[in-house]
Amino acid sequence: MTSPLFRTKKVEQSIRDTEEPEHALKKSLSALDLTVFGVGVIIGTGIFVLTGTVAKNNAGPAVALAFAVAGVVCALAALCYAEFASTVPVAGSAYTFSYASLGELPAWIIGWDLILEFALGTAVVAVGWSGYIHSLLNNVGWELPAALGTRDGAEGFGFDILSAALVLVLTGILVLGMKLSARVTSVVVAIKVTVVLVVIIAGAFFVKGANYEPFVPKAQPVEAGESLHSPLIQLMFGWAPANFGVMGVFTAASVVFFAFIGFDIVATAAEETRNPQRDMPRGILGSLFICTALYVAVSIVVTGMQHYSELSVDAPLADAFKATGHPWYAGFISFGAAVGLTTVCMILLLGQTRVFFAMSRDGLLPRFFSRVHPRFRTPHRPTILLGVIIAIVAGFTPLTELAELVNIGTLFAFVIVAISVIILRRSRPDLHRSFRTPWVPFLPILSVAASLWLMLNLPAETWVRFGIWMVIGIVVYFLYSRSHSRMSPKGDKASVPRSR
Repeated sequence: MTSPLFRTKKVEQSIRDTEEPEHALKKSLSALDLTVFGVGVIIGTGIFVLTGTVAKNNAGPAVALAFAVAGVVCALAALCYAEFASTVPVAGSAYTFSYASLGELPAWIIGWDLILEFALGTAVVAVGWSGYIHSLLNNVGWELPAALGTRDGAEGFGFDILSAALVLVLTGILVLGMKLSARVTSVVVAIKVTVVLVVIIAGAFFVKGANYEPFVPKAQPVEAGESLHSPLIQLMFGWAPANFGVMGVFTAASVVFFAFIGFDIVATAAEETRNPQRDMPRGILGSLFICTALYVAVSIVVTGMQHYSELSVDAPLADAFKATGHPWYAGFISFGAAVGLTTVCMILLLGQTRVFFAMSRDGLLPRFFSRVHPRFRTPHRPTILLGVIIAIVAGFTPLTELAELVNIGTLFAFVIVAISVIILRRSRPDLHRSFRTPWVPFLPILSVAASLWLMLNLPAETWVRFGIWMVIGIVVYFLYSRSHSRMSPKGDKASVPRSR
């Protein structure tokens, strides 16, 4: 007899749950909306900062190749997500996929992981957005009181009012409906992509061929570290990656990979897509392709404008324009980054609420949160709850050291989804799949290997924090979720709230 911990939820049941009137989300999104969501969450400050920083420290002009490599790694995971999101068009992304293939406990673990990833990611991005707005306000002579400024480096009481306000405003937009959210995102993404294209086109006029020499600088070995701040792979094997050279390109790829994080959030909107079988693969793969092309173009421009060894670390692209005698672009780039982070924050919050909603509908979290708004057809209860909590966290907490938890959470989800594709192919070969991941099981296995490799390159302290969060999640599962699950013999009756 199968253990209750690994009881699976049939795909057909998951789809039927989306048709219950009180728990059904409104279907309003198109392939274009999904692509815009993907571009909106992937393109952030990384395109303006990470490109030059990695060129200076890891790969030189070959950083363009590093972005291409990272794009291929993400494409492996994206192909797996595309199959699942089109076959199981249900809110919850990796949580829902693993429930259908691996079982309830693994599904809970990945759902608990995604809650941390998206919530913390939203708060981190909101704090980053606040920093850009503070900078822009200072440029025009406006300055907020110290008690209402950023928490990083603050002494005594302090509350980052701007980051909290951003989260609350975006929470309101998400409550009012997905179509409104898509429209706001479309406008902001259009502005953001325009800024990026202007930077690429303008920067191309200042490119000097001599700055590309050598395109692949000579390799420089890196001394292995021994503290928790060192990558886990160094502590396990005493191995340290090289900077520059051919191996430096792969080292750089493991760093710039995190600039791509976010395309998986598109899968959380599957239930709100009009034609998910056709549009989910287009949205996931289309947004990834567009962002890869923009990243490669920006990296080529920044290393051509200024020699990689002279690039600054804090604002390499803006400072490259200053070095060519065009400081006005620095403010323009800051504006683009601030605008860009708005959509990143909103779409992360969107992903968080959809996973929470899906887990609530299954009874693993209180079913109170699975009722949708009678007019807007959005999960307003978890959206408001999580929005308020994240706003408080963003306002009171300096989050720079915790940002890497977002990365390990995303990579863990990649691993689970790739494994789930293999399992569901064997357990349910009868399912209609409008999109099929090619070369199964070899491509998903390659995706798992690439994701695990990048996880091993994260600091050991990140693994410790991640482990603590997972232990807390397992305790919550056995104290509440296991008995309230709709898959348990009495869970469905116990977890359905009384009608009013």
